[in-house]
Amino acid sequence: MAYPNVDLLYLNEEDMIKAGVGDVVRCTECMEELLKILDKGDYRMGGDNGNSHGCMVTFPDHPEFPNMPANGPDRRFMAMPAYVGGRFDMAGMKWYGSNVENREVGLPRSILMMMLNDKKTGAPLSFMSANLLSAYRTAGIPGVGVKNLAIENAKVLGIVGPGVINTITIETFAALRPSLDTLKIKGRGKASIDRCIEYVKEKCPQFKNIIVCDTLEECVKDSDILSFATSTPMGNGASAYPYVKSEWIKPGALFCLPGAASFDDSLLLNENTKLVVDNIKLYEAWAEEYPYPTFDMIYILGSKFMDLAHEGKMEKSRIHDLGAILNGKLPGRERDDQIILYSVGGMPVEDVAWGHDVYEYAMEHGIGTKLNLWKTPYLY
Repeated sequence: MAYPNVDLLYLNEEDMIKAGVGDVVRCTECMEELLKILDKGDYRMGGDNGNSHGCMVTFPDHPEFPNMPANGPDRRFMAMPAYVGGRFDMAGMKWYGSNVENREVGLPRSILMMMLNDKKTGAPLSFMSANLLSAYRTAGIPGVGVKNLAIENAKVLGIVGPGVINTITIETFAALRPSLDTLKIKGRGKASIDRCIEYVKEKCPQFKNIIVCDTLEECVKDSDILSFATSTPMGNGASAYPYVKSEWIKPGALFCLPGAASFDDSLLLNENTKLVVDNIKLYEAWAEEYPYPTFDMIYILGSKFMDLAHEGKMEKSRIHDLGAILNGKLPGRERDDQIILYSVGGMPVEDVAWGHDVYEYAMEHGIGTKLNLWKTPYLY
């Protein structure tokens, strides 16, 4: 770019698809590379600690002003800025609004956009549709867990919450473990279950058996890999989260947990259970922002790990960072019968990294629309 002229690339959702946002294997490889970078510390997110998930705007239950939105399930706006080093070497921010009532007018619950910026000047490089970007990177982080922590011959995949995230997660896991042939689904509504099954039949023919489960127990039992991606309002407390009894769990099972789930303390405190997080510094930041008991506010299981350490019931060293495992600092799966609980918090660095790769592909292949910010800035 020849400054002071500033051009940026606009990518709508169709452009994002053409640029490979839905390449689940490539996305997982990108997320794997990112987690190694996070373990080394070559990144920044928001807040004084540099590890904040983002800045959230919420609303009162009974607004004083007539035009102000009222609080509701998943009713929020959120800004998620980050910088990622390594080969990415880029800053950016995801911005979204969320409202479950969107579905009544044919819109997704959340509508997301992503901005990528030059790290030196702050000049915008790309403004892109981010619903698919966010969905695929959200599935890619658990995908790294499956690639590195699941048993090799996994056959049965259990899904709790068959929405967009878990639908893409199924596609990702299937690509990483071709041995998977049975899919168990636990959902709340027939419409989301039917949409998920339709997508899976088209994209993942390796699943010869698809079972719709009436209970959580039925879904968990005999599953080698599980993914929980249920939507749960913040602040309702751990008693509102899906509860998994220890006796339901198959030896060797891997739980990927970007959504709410609770387990018996005895399972978490058992030295034979491996506790893994995507980036422990994120959970440390949450513990600062939402003081103990953090798990009552932040439904991601890693917050429960932190609460147990805060209570002195276990050493914080029991919590293993997946990036440290990938970098060879800590062991991964140690036995075929080891139960692994992998907490996935979600971070804006993931959007920057995958957004970077999609943007680079789009630039190389002439995808998208070039927009001009200015030839020269008027007020400079």
